[in-house]
This record gives sequence, structure tokens and C-alpha cells, in this order.
Amino acid sequence: MAYVQQARATADPATYDRAENALRRSLKLQPSGNDQAETAMGALAAGRHDFEEALDWARKATTTNPYSPTAHGVLADALTQTGRYEESYRTVQRMVDLRPDSASYARASYTWELRGDQRRARELMTRSLRAAATTDERSFARAHLALLALEDGDPRAAIEQANAGLREAPRDTALLEARARAHTALGNAEPAVSDYTSAISIAPLPHYLLGLGELQQSLGRPEQAEAQYAILRAQERIRAASGGPADVDAVLFEADHGDARKAVTMAGTALAGRPFIAVHDAYAWALHRAGRDTEALEHADRALSLGTRSALFHYHRGMIHLSLGHLGQARDDLRRALSIDARFHPLHAPEARNALNRIDDTA
Repeated sequence: MAYVQQARATADPATYDRAENALRRSLKLQPSGNDQAETAMGALAAGRHDFEEALDWARKATTTNPYSPTAHGVLADALTQTGRYEESYRTVQRMVDLRPDSASYARASYTWELRGDQRRARELMTRSLRAAATTDERSFARAHLALLALEDGDPRAAIEQANAGLREAPRDTALLEARARAHTALGNAEPAVSDYTSAISIAPLPHYLLGLGELQQSLGRPEQAEAQYAILRAQERIRAASGGPADVDAVLFEADHGDARKAVTMAGTALAGRPFIAVHDAYAWALHRAGRDTEALEHADRALSLGTRSALFHYHRGMIHLSLGHLGQARDDLRRALSIDARFHPLHAPEARNALNRIDDTA
């Protein structure tokens, strides 16, 4: 499990191999009744974005030990990522019932965030913070409270949460990225660049690289942006060679900065094993960028089917509606995106405002 956590934090896929070797040995030594290894195998599969395998292992673990809250947490994660939302909500409730601690409250918070209830999501993540017994748990809760504040269009509150976390864990990359996004929303370009750069120096995760690249692009610094995009392309070549599914950030990067038709293929493959709302959104955007807007709209609707409060999802669907000539629906979605967060993205937020102006001029 330590190797799994290290791989998630460092973006080093070789660490997953070390985790698997240790877990396979554990299962060989104790093939039955080993719910801890089964749970860890589920977490390992989830880390590799093989959520159907994660689901299989998590179901084994909860069968072996129906009273393990950790196993139920891994099961809930796998159910969510494979689009089994109602079952995931029930599983999270079971986890809370078994052990109302920081981890279970955090997952409960996410169930409400998915459904667009920011108040309950914030309340439960605050409970997670209060129940946190370790620095990692406190950092996780602070980072997500910062992201919830950003989704509410309150970047100053996001910075307060990130700063509080970074005082205890100055090298926590999720907190650095959350603060970078908050600085971006406030127009504080250089502190944002600094925080992104610090996060990437610790763990070059795709969403950090994409965030910094698009920020640099928005600032009129094409060479600095291209430096981040080059790393993303190298990571994608490694991912493709390994045969693993593409992540959402890789699809969005390819759609916006590469080959949209390739992005469609990547997203379609990812969606087959991970019919999660964020993957539907990425697929919709890739289809739109490839000129396939009728198909794109179906997936954009699926992305918003739970009521999730996402400025980016609404922007994507708004631009799809605009391409289809649905001016009223486009106006509604673009206004919704900007009302959630007027500076939700350094490149797309200005384009949303420009598109609204074009719609108003047409009307």
C-alpha cells in the first residue's frame, strides 16, 4: 500500500510494479482470508485506471471481510469510476457506518459534490478535516476544501485553505496545485507559475503540466507553454506503449493542443472501461474538436446528468450547442459556467465570454 501511495504521489509507474510484486507475494503466502492484500490490489488497479479490475478485487475484499471500511472505500471508488453511482453512494454510507473517520467523511463529501450539493460536500469535508489523525489526511482535506472553494468562485478562501495545509506539509503537490489554480483565478500569474513549477518538480503529474502549460499560453509565453506540452507528449508515448488507458487530462490535452481525431480514439477507449462523468465530458470535447457535435452533445449531457457543479463541463456543452446553432442552450450553459467561476480556465473562460458576446450580437 505504501508503494501504491508513492506511485500516486510521484507519477512513477514503476512503483506500481513494486507494489504488485509485494501484493502477489502476500496473496501467495496467504491465498484466502487476505482482505488487506485484496483491498490493496483494488487500490493498485484503480491507480492504474483499470477500474473494472479494481471493482473485482474490492468485491473480493468486502466478501472476505464485510466489516472492513478500507475495502468499502476502494469499492466505492471503483463503483463511482465505472458509472455505478447509486451503488457507490450506498457503499460510502456503509463505510461511514463502519467507521466514521476522515477517509469515510471525505468519500461522503465527494458523493454530494458529484450531485452538485456544494454545501453538504463542504460540511462533510470539514468533518473529514476535523477527524484527520495524520498530516496526509489533513492535507487531503485541505486540498479538497480549497477545490470546493474554487468551484464556488471563491479563490481567496481556496488560498486560505491551501496555505493552512502547506504550513504543515510544504511539499504537498495537491495543495500547491490548488493554490496555483486560486492564484490563476485571482490574476496572480507569477505566484501561480511558481506553485505549479514547485508541484511539477516533486511530481510531474499530467494535470499539473497541463495547468502550467495553459497558464503560460494565456500569458503569451509560447516557448514556456511548449516546454510543458513536450513533457505531456512524452508521457503519452510511454502510456501508449504500455497499453494503459488514457486519463482525462491526456484526452483534453490532445483535443486542444494535438490531434482531435486521436483524442476521440483515446477517449473512446477510456470510456469503455471507465464510464465516469469526467470521461464523458472529455469524450464530448474531443468529438466537438473533431467536428462531430451531434455525437458530442449526447456525451456532454451524460457528463452533467448527476447535477455536478462544473464550470468546465458547462463550457464544453455550451460550445457544442453553439456549434450546432442552439443559441439559447449555448447561452444558458456559458452563463452557467461563468456564474460558477468567472475565471475557471485561463484559456476557456475568455473564450466563453467572447462566445456569449457573439450570441448576444446575433440576437
